[in-house]
Amino acid sequence: MTDYDYQALLKKAKCNLPEHIHDGERFQMPEPDLFIEGKTTVFRNFGEFAEAFRREPDAILAYLLRELGTAGNLDGRRAIFKSRLGTEQVKTRLNAYFNTFVVCSECAKPDSRLVKDGRVLVLECDACGAHRPVKVPRAVTETGPALAVGNTYELLIQDLGKKGDGIAKFDKYTIFVPGTTKGTVVKVKIDNISGSAAFGHVVTE
Repeated sequence: MTDYDYQALLKKAKCNLPEHIHDGERFQMPEPDLFIEGKTTVFRNFGEFAEAFRREPDAILAYLLRELGTAGNLDGRRAIFKSRLGTEQVKTRLNAYFNTFVVCSECAKPDSRLVKDGRVLVLECDACGAHRPVKVPRAVTETGPALAVGNTYELLIQDLGKKGDGIAKFDKYTIFVPGTTKGTVVKVKIDNISGSAAFGHVVTE
C-alpha cells in the first residue's frame, strides 16, 4: 500500500467518525444563576438542574431547604429562597445532592433511577446495572464559626411559639426571638444556648 492510499483511507475514516464522541465525563452540571431580590434569593435556572438530574423539582428543593436551613418555594422553573444565599452555598448543596441521589458510584454516570426496596431508598443505574442504597450524609455546615453566644446572625423567622416569640432555625438549633413576626428576616444577637435551643434579641444597625 502506498503512502497516498494510507492517507486517503485515513481521511475517509476520519470523515465517517461521529461529530461528537462522548467520554465518561459527558455530564456537565449547569452553573447556578442566582440573584438577590430584597431579603430573598431567586434561583433562576433551577429547572435546568431538575432536568439534568432527572429528579422531581420538589424533591431537590426540599433537600436544598433542609441543607440550607431556610424556607422557600417553587415559582415555575425558578426556586425562591427566603434568605440571602451565595452561589457557592447553593452549588455545594447541589453537588452533594448529585453525588448522593443521582450519580452511579460504579460507572460515574447520571443515568439512574431512585426506587424503594422496602424501607430502603435504592439508586439503580440504567447505564451499567449497578445499584446501591442511598446514604444521606449529614447536613453540610457553613464555613465559619458555629452558633455562639454574643454573635449576630441574619435569620428568617419561620414560625411563632406559644408565647408569641419568633422561631428561627440555624443548623441544629431552634432560636427564639421575641418581638418578631413570621416571614421577616432580622439580625439576631445570641444571648443564651441550652442544648439545641437558643435565645436572642433583635439588633439594629
